[in-house]
Amino acid sequence: MKKNAYIGISFILLIFGILFVPKIVNRIQQQDWVSVNRLSVSQEKMVYINLNGEDKKVPDFLLTNQDSLLISNEDYSGKVYLVEFFFTSCPTICPRMNVNMKKIEAVFGHRDDFGIASITIDPKTDTPTQLKTYAEAYEVFSPNWHFLTGEQSDIYDLANRGFNIFAGINPDVAGGFEHQGYFALIDKEGFIRSRTDSAGNPIVYYLGIDEEGVDQQGTDMLLEDIPKLLENE
Repeated sequence: MKKNAYIGISFILLIFGILFVPKIVNRIQQQDWVSVNRLSVSQEKMVYINLNGEDKKVPDFLLTNQDSLLISNEDYSGKVYLVEFFFTSCPTICPRMNVNMKKIEAVFGHRDDFGIASITIDPKTDTPTQLKTYAEAYEVFSPNWHFLTGEQSDIYDLANRGFNIFAGINPDVAGGFEHQGYFALIDKEGFIRSRTDSAGNPIVYYLGIDEEGVDQQGTDMLLEDIPKLLENE
């Protein structure tokens, strides 16, 4: 009986070798296997930011731009756009953020379906005239890049509650204001979108300043992800 069992097992192994081993070898030779790089797979599709069971949309806002024109979130309807919070006299991260924003404008700024909303957190200083001077200094060419100001309480509510991007007054820090250097990416329907990290969780926002020792910066990610939304995935 044991002899027959061994013969049976040997026969099965022989059949497996004849049928499947050549296919496995062929796939290896052709490098035709499933990628185990889950990070790259997770970047194929943009995700929504889900909060309390609902996909997060940009809150309604009505602000004044550098040309003293009223601009609302509806002006960005049908456009993929970025939102940042900054101030023109910022001595720290804002210049670095807007140098990177200029890189994005250089690629997409000619498109009618792309825009940028740069919202000041120092509206007392950043009047439309001041914002106009700032935009000219950065040689902004896109008609859809609006530098926006308004009531401070409205802006801080939009930043801290609407986007959960911190902004606040702090006389003890350089420039007198604290804020996070994030860019929010918005799709054509007004939803906040992002890629995911290696664990499959949304990164939510893209860092607008470059980090040392990081291979792919937030700007690099945006240059990859914006076209996905422009093409409606």
